[in-house]
Amino acid sequence: MNQYVTGAIIKRLREEKRLTQQQLAEKLSVTDKSVSKWETGRGYPDISLLKPLCDALGVSLIELMSGEDVVNTNRSFNILKTKFYVCPICGNVIFASGESVVSCHGVSLPPLEAEETDDDHSLVIEKVEDEYYVTASHPMTKDHYISFVAAVKDNGVDFIKLYPEGNTEARFKTSMVRYIYYYCNKHGLFRKKL
Repeated sequence: MNQYVTGAIIKRLREEKRLTQQQLAEKLSVTDKSVSKWETGRGYPDISLLKPLCDALGVSLIELMSGEDVVNTNRSFNILKTKFYVCPICGNVIFASGESVVSCHGVSLPPLEAEETDDDHSLVIEKVEDEYYVTASHPMTKDHYISFVAAVKDNGVDFIKLYPEGNTEARFKTSMVRYIYYYCNKHGLFRKKL
């Protein structure tokens, strides 16, 4: 049940809000005994109470479920700290300019760790006038393919979504590009420094 909501988290958040069990119970239209059961681990809030519980405690659902506060500690923006997240269920790709708490389909997504390119996952990057033309000889079958290619620049991210049975190619303006990232659905994230 640690993947649900633990009583220690509810208690900590309630005390931080300086609420008694009775006050929290009134906000949720439950008894203070229910709140006590949640906090001592003898019961869990019904799923229909999660959103009202989040509202009462002043946290997001992700914060409540993970037990961690989401605080912006990124005082100095650095796009080169970009993190990529991929949902294993739907293939949704999310990127953030630093550490984030990300979930999709109820699954908490860890940031992908980029590996340096290898023989099976090498890219050909040609400079054509003011663009990088990126290609790969990687399989593009329904079961094994490159899902995306992204150029991380000093001032942002250019992102190209690729699809099975398509071509592995992308074009990016050369200005300020530092890294090219690409994601193999079987082997993970790879990075090439420019």
